[in-house]
Amino acid sequence: MEHLLYISQQTPSASHTDNIRAACEAGCRWVQLRVKSPDAGLREQLAYAAKAVCDEYDTQLTINDHPSLAAAVDAFGVHVGKLDMPVKEARSIAGPQSCIGGTANTLEDVLAHAAGGADYIGMGPYRFTTTKEKLSPVLGLEGYQQTIPRLREMGIHIPVLAIGGIQLADIPGLKAAGLSGIAVSGLITHAADKRSLVQRINELWNG
Repeated sequence: MEHLLYISQQTPSASHTDNIRAACEAGCRWVQLRVKSPDAGLREQLAYAAKAVCDEYDTQLTINDHPSLAAAVDAFGVHVGKLDMPVKEARSIAGPQSCIGGTANTLEDVLAHAAGGADYIGMGPYRFTTTKEKLSPVLGLEGYQQTIPRLREMGIHIPVLAIGGIQLADIPGLKAAGLSGIAVSGLITHAADKRSLVQRINELWNG
C-alpha cells in the first residue's frame, strides 16, 4: 500500500479530473475520488474520467462512499465514512478483491472497521479541516500516539493513515507515531510546484 493518498477536490480553476491528473503527474500513485455531489450521473462521469487518468499513470484509484461505482469502473478500492455503510457491506458490493478503507475518529471506530475486514483506516482529523469538519475531536499528534500503540497491544496491525490538514512539517512526527501513511488534499491541490512537493513528502516518509 502506498504511503501517500491524494484526495481529490474541485477548485474554482480546476475540476476533480484536472486536479487528479496534476497529482498523478506530480508522482502520486494512489488517488481517492471524493465527490459529494448528489448528482449520480456526474459522479459516474467523474469516476470513469478519473479511472482513465489513473490508468494512464499506473495509479491506484479509490472511490469515496460508492462501492457500486467502484465496482463499475473497476477501481482499486472504495472508502467509506463513519456515517456511511459498514465495511463488510461495502466489500459485498465492491467485491472481495477491492481495497476497502474506513474513516475513523476514535479507537472504537478503528476496531469496528478492523472487525468488519477493512484493509486500512483513514484516521483524523489531525487538525481542523473543512473536508473533515464533521469529525470530532481533533486528534493532534497525541491522538495517534495513544491509539497506534493500543492497536499493536491488541495484535491489530491494520495500516492507519493520518488525515486532516497535514503539512510537510508534520510528516516526521506522524511517521514516528507509527502511522502507515498520510492522506492529503489541499496540501497538493494548492501547491505551486506539485512534483517537488510530492518528492519532498516521499523523502520525509522514506528518510
